[in-house]
Amino acid sequence: MGKLDGKVAIVTGAARGLGRAYALRLASLGARVAVSDLDLHSYAEFAGEAAAMTADTTVDEIKAAGGEAIGFELDVGNRDAVFAMAADVVDAWGRIDILVANAGGGRGTPAETTATLVPPDLLELVTRMNLFGTIHCCSAVAPTMKEQRSGKIVTVASYAGLVAGIGGGYAHYGANKAAIAHYTRYLAQELGPYGINANCIAPGFIETARIVETLGGSGNVSKEIALRRNGTPDDCAKVVEFLCTDLSDYVTGAVIPVDGGWNRAA
Repeated sequence: MGKLDGKVAIVTGAARGLGRAYALRLASLGARVAVSDLDLHSYAEFAGEAAAMTADTTVDEIKAAGGEAIGFELDVGNRDAVFAMAADVVDAWGRIDILVANAGGGRGTPAETTATLVPPDLLELVTRMNLFGTIHCCSAVAPTMKEQRSGKIVTVASYAGLVAGIGGGYAHYGANKAAIAHYTRYLAQELGPYGINANCIAPGFIETARIVETLGGSGNVSKEIALRRNGTPDDCAKVVEFLCTDLSDYVTGAVIPVDGGWNRAA
């Protein structure tokens, strides 16, 4: 028996990287998983991500391992599309027990995205992807979870939402991640009386193939990281497992850093 047998999960941004790791982990625990992304083949943008795939999509990987999965291609910034996905999941499987609102990310370079210089189009795009997308997803699953009087919601912030980067670059991304963390505290207060847990993780430098290819990875470890290594997708997936199972039944409104003890002054 898996810890999540009979449970239904939605994982957004799950075509590659961290989202894929979360979807595969929950499926391995017995959950049926709805895999959502703008493009279920987005892994093709990065050679390392493509090399990690064992089937055509995350959905196919789950099915090949004996699990149940369905895929959705949508923009989480589109509220109507997100609500339609949640309705389709309920139609298919009758319930929603878990949401991992992982979709998001940054755009632009650090030099062009400081607090006063970030272009309005990038600010709008990153806010739509991160904060609005998270709120839309949580709002879409909440009615079903309230009716069930149970559920686990995991949102995704970042180290950048807890500590301002030196130089001030990527301010639009960090500010959105900080907003997601605080939104989750409000979410926990609203949903707690219905038996629903809402928590947030804040990953640090995690070596997804995309990050390794764009920023460098192994061998590039800051001495400010207490554990003296960069994180892996599995490091984050283990915390998601904790937050999506009964191990965390009395944990809500928490923001959990998954950063190896990164200690950096702003």
